[in-house]
Amino acid sequence: MNKITTLFNIKYPIIQGGMIWNSGYKLASAVSNAGGLGLIGAGSMYPEVLREHIQKCKKATSNPFGVNVPLLYPNIEEIMKIIVEEEVKIVFTSAGNPKTWTSYLKQNGITVVHVVSSSIFALKSQEAGVDAVVAEGFEAGGHNGREETTTLTLIPMVKEKIQIPLIAAGGIATGRGMLAAMTLGADGVQMGSRFVASVESSAHIDFKNTIVQVKEGDTQLTFKELAPVRLIKNKFYQDVQDLYATCPTKEDLIQLLGRARAKRGMFEGDLVDGELEIGQIAGIIHNVAPVSVIMNDILEQFEEAKKEMSKINF
Repeated sequence: MNKITTLFNIKYPIIQGGMIWNSGYKLASAVSNAGGLGLIGAGSMYPEVLREHIQKCKKATSNPFGVNVPLLYPNIEEIMKIIVEEEVKIVFTSAGNPKTWTSYLKQNGITVVHVVSSSIFALKSQEAGVDAVVAEGFEAGGHNGREETTTLTLIPMVKEKIQIPLIAAGGIATGRGMLAAMTLGADGVQMGSRFVASVESSAHIDFKNTIVQVKEGDTQLTFKELAPVRLIKNKFYQDVQDLYATCPTKEDLIQLLGRARAKRGMFEGDLVDGELEIGQIAGIIHNVAPVSVIMNDILEQFEEAKKEMSKINF
């Protein structure tokens, strides 16, 4: 029995990342309908927009789905109230202290998962009462740890420290990656980049097509002083690097980033001056496909890799 499929009552231990500007109800419901766990990304939604997406997701799938909430965002009280009012059963929290909201959510019958970048934060999350953790290596595109711990090293270190279920994230986009993460001790995986490049993702088509063109070395982790993110190397990224060369203050970086830079890039398709967040694994994503096809590919790769591993002898 798999701990993740049991915890969420889903068919496969595959969770779609709740990424800002990419993870609306269409993507979340498609992943849930395909047997995984879809997540609505609340980080880029005003409270009432989130409510609308939750309601539409309920109509689009009869399977479990959840909401990802970055705790550093504004309107957090209103967002949590809506989640409870709409009877969402699963919440993934990130970018903040899990103690702040875990007890409130659990008192309202919600399964809580927190995203961490180290075994220290994994332990703190367990102590805060979460039901599982996502351990995310720095290969990921979203808000990463400043220590740059890779998924390959992070998963066994977290596994050694905690008793609750463990979900691996960062650099996983295939069934082979999924098997590798589970071999290291993960009970399931969370994939972001692979689902950004899906038909159902709310990302702009120009951003999706850019992901398909990304090669090894085309992304870089930056903005560590603010909230570390991995960016595609476009003009905006180069502007950031030019600013770093001047030993900028935190305020200088905030001024350059400005407002809605991620929306401009990922949602509106400004490939020049927009912020284009994606994981390193984009280098092996070669097509934009429907979620159903992506899920089938992942599961076929997983089974094929398992068979290959069973033939290895020493």
